[in-house]
Amino acid sequence: MNGRTDGPEVLEISANAGVVQARQLVRVLAQQCRLSLVEQTKLITAASELARNTLIHGGGGTMTAGLVDERGRHGVRLVFTDQGRGIEDTDLAMTDGWTSGSGMGLGLSGSKRLVDDFVLDTAPGQGTTVTITKWGR
Repeated sequence: MNGRTDGPEVLEISANAGVVQARQLVRVLAQQCRLSLVEQTKLITAASELARNTLIHGGGGTMTAGLVDERGRHGVRLVFTDQGRGIEDTDLAMTDGWTSGSGMGLGLSGSKRLVDDFVLDTAPGQGTTVTITKWGR
């Protein structure tokens, strides 16, 4: 990356095709960041779960994705945003093993374990934004 920060790309997630496109874009960015195959798989898995949550629970939204360069570290940052109903009980939603009954069963807590940085911003009736970052080694 040589100190450059590529501008973020915004991808609409309004159908299953958007989830597939999100996975493809994340794979490209993870390879550009030179993440190991294991780290790529973790990031793509987390992105897939969060994109599906954006579609199913948020009624659709966006994924903003880009390479980041902070404090000498290179990584991939993804921001999933929806204008859905929000998460009423974030403690419950972040509990291991809790599921709403759909998706891969990883949930938010599983996605959090797969990445290095995880920020959840939500409120009932106000939508949800999840920001994740995976740093290269």
